[in-house]
This record gives sequence, structure tokens and C-alpha cells, in this order.
Amino acid sequence: MMATGNGRLIDYDALVRDDAVHGDVYMRQDIFDEEMKRIYQRGWVYIGHQSEIPNPGDFKRSWLGLQPVIFSRDKAGKYHVLFNRCTHRAASICQEDWGNANGFRCEYHGWFFRNDGELAAVPYADAYGDNFDKSRLNLRRPPRVDEYRGFVFASMSETGLSLLEHISGPAREQLDYFCDLSPEGEILVQCGATKLAYDGNWKLQMENTIDGYHPNFTHQSFFSSIERITGSKPGIFKGDSLSEVRDLGMGHTNIDTRAYNRADPAVKARLDMMKQTSWGKKYYDDLVEAHGKERAEDVLTVGGTHMNIFPNLCVLGQQVRTIRPISPDRTEVFLRPSLLKGAPDEINTMRIRQYEAFYSPHGGGIHDDVEMFNRVTEGLRCTLDPWLIFQRGLHRETVDEDGVRVGQCTDETSQRGQWRHWKSVMQEEINT
Repeated sequence: MMATGNGRLIDYDALVRDDAVHGDVYMRQDIFDEEMKRIYQRGWVYIGHQSEIPNPGDFKRSWLGLQPVIFSRDKAGKYHVLFNRCTHRAASICQEDWGNANGFRCEYHGWFFRNDGELAAVPYADAYGDNFDKSRLNLRRPPRVDEYRGFVFASMSETGLSLLEHISGPAREQLDYFCDLSPEGEILVQCGATKLAYDGNWKLQMENTIDGYHPNFTHQSFFSSIERITGSKPGIFKGDSLSEVRDLGMGHTNIDTRAYNRADPAVKARLDMMKQTSWGKKYYDDLVEAHGKERAEDVLTVGGTHMNIFPNLCVLGQQVRTIRPISPDRTEVFLRPSLLKGAPDEINTMRIRQYEAFYSPHGGGIHDDVEMFNRVTEGLRCTLDPWLIFQRGLHRETVDEDGVRVGQCTDETSQRGQWRHWKSVMQEEINT
């Protein structure tokens, strides 16, 4: 049980059970406020990918929970995470979503900051007296910033788990699958973004990304169109599929298609067909040279990942997805397609076309999910039975040798893992 700022007690044990959660966790303002403090101000939060700001002077806007930040690269090539707040009178100083500039000028009183955060100029500075020290008024920054394979995170806490401790081994393994599809081991997040918003809680998107139960129903029209074109319906999300869902620890989760892909003859056929082209053979040969034959063939067979990094990063298919909580019932999501550094143009073009088919504004899938989020929010207003059930597969859940909980693809093992971690953080049982 935890007291909130207004003195109201929140009993998290009563709100989150092993197999269900109470609707209040999606709707109450005081719980949302506590999430922003305990999750988004104390733990590691994803800010952006280094490839989004490749050149000196590049910047993009981002958020650390509700707090606006600037993700920038200075003239020496070093990246920074800076709070988007003038140290004079608090006005935000960067309004563009992304761009390139020598610095940031506050339009309120003209204070100018370099893109490393240094306060460079103050109009009529003599009025501040001889002892005025500009260096004390540089842009503020989160106490800790770190990265893993180009994914940059920030934390408002001066102490706590390191980023590598936060992104545990099983989660890093999944990110490695995503990045190792590149012969150079790097992805490029430089193709713009699809921005969507919905009337619902940020955790609905986290639950949905690793939900293998919904695709055959929510996205039925999309899969039917694939069946009409190819003559076969994807079996990856069936109730007897070899695909799994995994609770990776620390709230990180994924849909694991490794066993399914390794057993699917169609996957091998596609790879063999690719190697018959000049660009496909070059891609294969470059991967073998970079990673070795066994790793290269495994990476190609697995095809990346489909995962969440708690609390706001989703990496799946061809994209990097960022969740921005705004209020208990309002969320923005940014979907950014990624390219593979060093891969042939044909491979990267294929990735973009696959992304467009499902996730773009004219795609056939992402709008289905947004509609479901809005419908869940509408249904949450019914209070007679306030519980959301996450019981599926609980009786058949297993634990791998690395301690990862595993369920069949349509089970709700991943969601239960997210909620266990959420409750532990909100009850301050875990040092984030």
C-alpha cells in the first residue's frame, strides 16, 4: 500500500492480481501521477537512437515521461540529452521535431544555448552585474544517460541499476537479433515517423505489442488479404503455433518466433530464393563475414525481434516504436522504420515496403490496434465488473533455464510479466 501526494492510499496488491488487473490502473489520475514519479523519473527511459542525429548540429525532440527533452549532437560529434527548458524563465526553446542547428534560441528573452547545452549569449547581460556567471545557467540534463547498440536511455535518478542491469541478458539478446541483421551491426533510424494518438492509457500499447492472441481477430482483414495474394494464411499466431511469448524480466517481454521460423520450410525457401539474386548473395556473404556462418544463418532465419523494453520502447519487425504518455486516457506513439547499415538497397527497400503495408497511414494493420485501444477505454467506464483478465495460459506456463517465463504465443505470459514488474516498481520493491 502506498500513500499518494494527496494522502489517498493506493493498495497495489488489491489492484494487480496474478491473473487480472483492476481498471483503475488505466484510468485514475493519481495512479498516473505516481507512474510518472516512480517509473519515468527513477528508471531508465528510452530517448532516441543515435542514428537519428548522425551529424554535428542534428537534434530531435523527445520526452522523459512528461518532461520535454532535446536529443542533440554537438559540433564535436558527442550526443546529449538536455531538458527543453530555458534556465531563465522556463520557456521551451526547441519547437521543431527534428533538424540541424548551431544551437537553440529562447524566443521569450533571446537567451541562446549551444547544442551541448552551454549558455552562450544573454542579451543586455551587463544588467545582471559583474558577478553574473553564465556557466551556472547551462541547460539542465538528466543525471544519467547511457546507450546500448545505439539505443539511448536517460534516468532522473543519480543512483540505481545500470542500463545493462536494466536491460537484462535475455532482453539484450533480442536487441542483438535486431541489430545483427546489419552486416555492420548497426540500424539506421532515419526514415521519418508515423505518429498516432489514441484515447487510452500508455500501458495498452505495451500490452498490445507483445500480444500474440489478438492478431488473427483484430487484424483479420489484413491476414485475409495476405491469404488471397499468397494462397496461404499465416500460422504464426495460431493456438498451436510453435511461437512463444516470453517474460524477459524487468518488465521486458517479447513474442519469440525462433522455433516457428526454424521449423517453417517457407522461411528457408525465402532465404534460398534471396541468395539466388546478386544483391541477396552479397547480403548473405557480408553477414557471414561479419558474424560467422552459424550466427548469420540464425539471424536471417529468426528475422529480428518483436519485443518491449519497459516502459516506453518497442522494437519489432522493421521499426523502433516509442510510447509517450500524456494523461491517463491519452497517449501518443511514434513508429520509426529502420534500415540496416551496410545492407544492399534492395534489402532496405523491402523493409520499408513491409513497414508501409501494415504500419503506415495507408497500411492495413496499425489502425485496427488504435481502434481497440479506444474501445477498451470506452469499456473501462463500466464499473460493475472492473477487472481485466490475464489468465490465458497461466496453468501451462514454464520457466527456461535462464529464468525466463515462457508461454505459447497466444498466452498472456508477457502481460503478466509486465504487470508483476509494474507493481513491484510502484510498491518500490525494486531499485530501478
